[in-house]
Amino acid sequence: MCRTICALVVCLSALASAAEFKDCGSSVGKYSSISISDCGASDSECILTKGTNATIEISFSTVEPVNAVKAVVHGILTGVPIPFPISHPDACANPDTGITCPLKKDQAYTYRKTFPILAQYPKVKVEVKWELQNEKRQDIVCILIPAKIQEKKSAN
Repeated sequence: MCRTICALVVCLSALASAAEFKDCGSSVGKYSSISISDCGASDSECILTKGTNATIEISFSTVEPVNAVKAVVHGILTGVPIPFPISHPDACANPDTGITCPLKKDQAYTYRKTFPILAQYPKVKVEVKWELQNEKRQDIVCILIPAKIQEKKSAN
């Protein structure tokens, strides 16, 4: 009995400390899953290591047809959203994203984007707001991601 309770407590502790992605206003779609490289299920925040690349994958569907998809990204520091420019934000014009427009209602799609974590970024905890917007600038998907930018660990 004690083993079962102890195992349950350990599992719940692991779940409680997992990075929680929060919906921040998805209105024209909904996401079914999100993954980010170097963001394990047991991490309380996604670790973004300077001098590396990170990849985000968002599986989603739309509630209406969509003709254009643009990624809009912000880093939120102390409650202030700071634009985070990414290369090729037009998901439909970039074949690496896995998106081909127009998008059909209720069909599953997976958006992929690899982006650099530059050496000049400050070491900070940040909430990343990643939006996929349609041609009307409405959020198909809006996700808040707890993250931490850190130095690359040196090999000793």
